[in-house]
Amino acid sequence: MIPGIPGGRMNPKQLRMAMKRLGVETEEIADVEEVVIRTGSKDYVFKSVQVTAMTVQGQKTWQIVGEPLVMTRKKEGTPPEKPTISDEDVELVAEKARVSKEVARTALEEANGEPAEAIIRLMSR
Repeated sequence: MIPGIPGGRMNPKQLRMAMKRLGVETEEIADVEEVVIRTGSKDYVFKSVQVTAMTVQGQKTWQIVGEPLVMTRKKEGTPPEKPTISDEDVELVAEKARVSKEVARTALEEANGEPAEAIIRLMSR
């Protein structure tokens, strides 16, 4: 409950005025296309995001509103992981591209385990 205000609620205009009296400034950052937060093990990529900068007593705080795509980061110097390729994917690629299972498996390995990519590569040869 906020003292001095009936019911303890403020409308947005009253809230902005109170924040200004307290020395709090906010600024909406327009046209943000992407925000990336990198940690040692993950990337948090925000594509559709709302960003607000708030300054309180000279200290700037950033607020990000949105749903991130979380991706695991590969450590430098480590070999890339081989994708897991199922027998079903091998059969699918072999059938659609009309190649042997061995050729299909090799194409899947080159396409990082993505069947559609493997089929497209084989059919464009």
